[in-house]
Amino acid sequence: MKFICEKYLLLTAILTASRAAAAKSPVQLLEGLLLEAGEDSIKISGYDLKTGIVTTVPAEVEAQGGIVLNARLFGEIIRKMPGQDITLSVDNGLVAKIISEASEFEILGSPTSDYPELPVVDGQDTIQIGEALLKKMISQTNFAVSDNESRPIHTGALFEIDGDVLTIVAVDGYRLALRREHLENADIPAVSFVVPGSALNEFEKIATDGDGSVNITLGPKYIMFTIDDVMLISRRLEGEFLNYKNSIPSSAKYNLKIVKEEMISAVERVSLIISEKMKSPIRGVFGDGLIKLYSATAIGKASDVCRMEGDGEDLEIGFNDRYLLEALKAAPADEIRFELSSGVTPCIISPADDSENFLYMILPVRLKAYES
Repeated sequence: MKFICEKYLLLTAILTASRAAAAKSPVQLLEGLLLEAGEDSIKISGYDLKTGIVTTVPAEVEAQGGIVLNARLFGEIIRKMPGQDITLSVDNGLVAKIISEASEFEILGSPTSDYPELPVVDGQDTIQIGEALLKKMISQTNFAVSDNESRPIHTGALFEIDGDVLTIVAVDGYRLALRREHLENADIPAVSFVVPGSALNEFEKIATDGDGSVNITLGPKYIMFTIDDVMLISRRLEGEFLNYKNSIPSSAKYNLKIVKEEMISAVERVSLIISEKMKSPIRGVFGDGLIKLYSATAIGKASDVCRMEGDGEDLEIGFNDRYLLEALKAAPADEIRFELSSGVTPCIISPADDSENFLYMILPVRLKAYES
């Protein structure tokens, strides 16, 4: 095996594929990258038995072949190389010689036959969606994915496709995040599947804000996201996802219109005295045209106000500051609607224009008497 490749392209591919290589594993090969030289390109794969990333870069290939190299070491070597081109050759003893200008390394690799085989996703159903749009939808829901392994199905996000509408839902027992968008040229039967939140995190890092598109291929047990020359393969989570439609209240006593950025600023200010060591809920009092926000911990007290349209009749409700801020910041609208009924029922955050393209639900925190 021998090839010459532009350093920038090679390093970018290594960093991308390394996202799926295990940082530490009892199976040492999972900490490696699989390099395969074809006729005029190099395919680089990382796989931790849960998520796989495969990327391809053009190269001048003098001899085809393959090898497995430690992802961290290989990446650091290429990063530090001085020249614009990298020459890599592998001898019969699986020693990889890496050369750039006057710098030269020799590192021992492993045979490709020992590397675990990546799943083949040969599903017939393929969805196409804008790369930037899907990245936003994931970032605006994935924060609510559960990290509680006792309910594995909720450690992923639910994708639902019905007609030309894609809905992504994440829940963690305390909150729910939902994003909905229309698909162009959607022509598949109604389908739903759950993708691990860890895989969606990697997709979000790989995807760009450009005008490209993503192809999502559905297999029986795996799913594949394809962006240009990069493929991300993940297992699908199995189990019964929360029936979220029945969990969302169908009506609310109070519908209050709020400018999102004003609410974010006020919540951030009263959250300054709250920390992991000094946990305390934010108390919101929804009056006539004004929200009064309070917080109190052992180090002090804070209060602020935010304007709104509507009258909550001085309804008091407690919020976890982080959950509230994450929902507010994720909401893709300048004006939002708070739907409230009581201090012990969920708070719904939705678009003020009733477009129904997002919905966030937060369970309230039980309040103790506020000391003025």
